[in-house]
This record gives sequence, structure tokens and C-alpha cells, in this order.
Amino acid sequence: MTAEEKVIVLDFGGQYNQLVARRVRECNVYCEIYSYRTPIEQIKAMAPKGIILTGGPNSCYEDGAPTYTKELFELGIPVLGLCYGAQLMMHVLGGKVEKAPVREYGKTQTFIDGSKDKLFAGVEDDTIVWMSHFDYISKVASGFDIIAHTADCPVAAAACEDKKLYAIQFHPEVLHTVKGKEILHNFVRGICQTAGTWRMDSFVENTIKEIKAKVGDGKVLLALSGGVDSSVLAALLAKAIGKQLTCVFVDHGLLRKNEGDEVEGVFGEKGNFDINFIRVNAADRYYAKLAGVEEPERKRKIIGEEFIRVFEEEAKKIGAVDFLAQGTIYPDVVESGLGGESAVIKSHHNVGGLPDFVDFKEIIEPLKTLFKDEVRKAGLELGLPEYLVFRQPFPGPGLGIRIIGEVTADKVRIVQDADYIYREEIAAAGLSKLPDQYFAALSNMRSVGVMGDERTYDYAIVLRAVETVDFMTAEASEIPFEVLQKVMSRIINEVKGVNRVMYDLTSKPPGTVEME
Repeated sequence: MTAEEKVIVLDFGGQYNQLVARRVRECNVYCEIYSYRTPIEQIKAMAPKGIILTGGPNSCYEDGAPTYTKELFELGIPVLGLCYGAQLMMHVLGGKVEKAPVREYGKTQTFIDGSKDKLFAGVEDDTIVWMSHFDYISKVASGFDIIAHTADCPVAAAACEDKKLYAIQFHPEVLHTVKGKEILHNFVRGICQTAGTWRMDSFVENTIKEIKAKVGDGKVLLALSGGVDSSVLAALLAKAIGKQLTCVFVDHGLLRKNEGDEVEGVFGEKGNFDINFIRVNAADRYYAKLAGVEEPERKRKIIGEEFIRVFEEEAKKIGAVDFLAQGTIYPDVVESGLGGESAVIKSHHNVGGLPDFVDFKEIIEPLKTLFKDEVRKAGLELGLPEYLVFRQPFPGPGLGIRIIGEVTADKVRIVQDADYIYREEIAAAGLSKLPDQYFAALSNMRSVGVMGDERTYDYAIVLRAVETVDFMTAEASEIPFEVLQKVMSRIINEVKGVNRVMYDLTSKPPGTVEME
């Protein structure tokens, strides 16, 4: 990665800020998110090839609304304003923004008015975009031409070609904008004149070199959870420093079926990575701590605290290390609130407070510039098996929060077996990439059933499958009924202790993706 290949996103509180950065990276151009409070001198020092201003919930003409100095538009660097970013550009440069007489939200027919050799190259004269605004640009700033409109929005896009300034009222980063990827590609690769040389293979190669240089002959300790982030980090470190890495894998007995053995198969003695791998089988210890506990937050706290105790014991056996590695990824770096505004690394990410008792000199977080999909690509580059790289999202407390009420060994068995069947049938139906997350959970409801000639009084399994862009909102997936019927039949026939299967249709909000 070179400085010449960086495009930066200035975050004004838009809900799609991370998605904008991901779309830029899909153009093979490195991109980072920064707060709108970032000083102009810092931006100059970064020498970005382009700047993108995100959307946001405010009205740019109100006192106290997020803004930026006019100098930003005079740097000679191409700037693309999206929604609020577009309005702010007009407002700062002398245009006019007002409350719209008609609010636009959702898919909107848009007409291209200007030249299509730059921003709108490859876009039809009549296209569908995603609008979400209650203010509108009523007058463009001097030097700008209107290059797109809708039935209710006279300025759907405006451009000052001489200064390479572009303002678009809609959101090209979301999939609902039919030619959104092309528009962003036109800006990033064409107008910003980037070479598009940022690739995952070069990231892996360069990061391995950086790790070797930083670690030297030092020792590194990693708490390996078996999830995607920590597994990719373990593989990356293994390629760089081999036996200088020690991975401690705490199997709390709350993983999915066979998952503990799969992790050991990849990273243990029979795996492909030459590292020090320690597996701690602590299931009985966890079940004892969780006995009689039903309240969700209390369960989470017990699971987290017990992990720290187990890891602490292992860390003391290992002794002092030079580095503690953590699987922090970019969405963890871009904090809540105004996203890039508070860009603070979560030092507790994944390992909840480990630095308090581990004897180490420094934390290393080699994945902190990557999004989840990029972490997966890195995993494939490193030779990790697909079943691990594309593993379903899994909460830190594991099945502890997919079992409603008290956690017992028998309940863990039930939910493991039911979940395994569900995932197996989803894959057999060719649907594994349809939902963004799917799993089986165990309710605390027991009901009467009839199996054979006998009445039963057993548990109900709840199947969950959702589709989402950012996991902030989610909708239930439309799994074909015949697939659900097959899953139901197999679970009831094969999983002892279950006599009823339900499908959760709840969206987020009001619900959550997980059950607890």
C-alpha cells in the first residue's frame, strides 16, 4: 500500500460510512474512515487521491451541525459528497440547502442530465437510485452544473468538473442504487486517477514482512477463539514467526458441534501451521459456574470472567511474552456514535481485559485495517480451509446465549445437534450464502407432543436466519418451506429431547439477531 493509493472517507454520522469504505476497497483502492473533525493539516499530510463526504442525520444550515472548512474544496483533490455530504458541499461553497417540499426515501427513478464520460460513465439516462433525505439543494454553488434530477429533486447530482468536485443526493454505496458500484468506480479509479493496485495477496505478503520486522526474535501470545478473525490472525502470525507464536484455545464447551476438534485440526500438531498450540478443555468448569443461572447478562458475565481465569492460568505457565496479539478488525476501530469521529482501538476486543494480567510489552493488531469480508479473503490467501473462513458469525459467549434459561450439558448437546442439522440442510439446498447468519437456538419452552404411541413433554427448537448489510438492522430470510420442513423432520427424529420446531420471523429492530 502506498500513500498515492489512499482515498479517505470523512464521516458526518452517516449510517453507511463503513459501507462507503468497503465499496472503495472493492475498486482495489485502500480507504480509511476519519471523523469530520479531522484537521485540514492532517488531511494534507495524508495526501489522499480522493475524499468522500458521507451522509448524516443533520441539516447542514443549522447551528452546530457537522461542517468542514472551505479549504477542503480548494486542495486540488477530487471530492465526492454523498447526501448530507453533497448538501454540505453546496452550503459551504455558496449554494442553498432547504427543507424539501417532498421528502424522498427509497428507490427513486433518476434522470441523468450531464455528460456521461466521467462520474456517470456507463449509467443509463434513466436509472434507479436509493434516496434518503428531507433537505434538498435548491440552488447549486457557483461553477457547478446540475447533472441529474428526479421528479421531486431538482438537484440529484451536481458537478464542478474544473475543480473535480461532485455532489450526489443519493447513496451509491448501497446495492439498491442499480449503478452505484459503477459510479463509485468512476470517481475512485477515473476521476481520482488511482492505479487500483491494492490487493489482498499484497496485503498478506506485506503484513508478514511487517510482523517479522516488528517481532524480531520475540514471543507472541494469542487467545485463539476459533472464530474467523482470531483464526486468520493465527495463520498470519504462523506464516511470519512460526514457533515464536503460542496460541491458547479455551474450549468452554459452548461451541458448535465438532468445532473444537476442527480448530485443533487446523492449528494443532496435525495441522499445517508450525506453532505452539494449547487447547484447554474447560467445559465441565463452565457448566458448574453456569448451573442455575438463567438471566442472560449474568450468563455473559460468567462466561467472560471464566475465560479470563482460564487464560490467566495458562498465561502464568507460559511466562513473559513480548507481544499480545489481538484480532481487532476495522469495524472495531471505527467506534459507535459518529463512526470515524471516535476512531479508538478497542484494547479489550475479543479477549475482555487480558492486558491486565498478561505479562507483555506491546499489543499487535495486524488485521485492524480490514473489514470482515477482507479478513475472509486474507484467510483464503493464507491457506485456511473454506469451512473455517466462511464460518457463520458466532457470539463470544457461544451457545450460552443460544440456550434460553439455564445452561446444562444436555441442553448444549440438544442445540449443537439441532444446529448441525440445520446448517447441513441449508448447505445441501445450496442456500448457505443466502442468509447472512443462521442458527438453531433452544427455547426454554416445553410442550406436549406425540411420538409413536407415547406422549412427550420436550423442548422447542427455534430456527433463525437473517439477511442484513451491517447487522444494525436485519430481516428474516425467506427459507423455502420444503427446506424448513426437512430440517424440522430431521431435528425431531434425530435430536433426543425435542418435539417442536419453530421459525423466528422477527426483524431487527424490534428483535435482535441472537436470542439473548
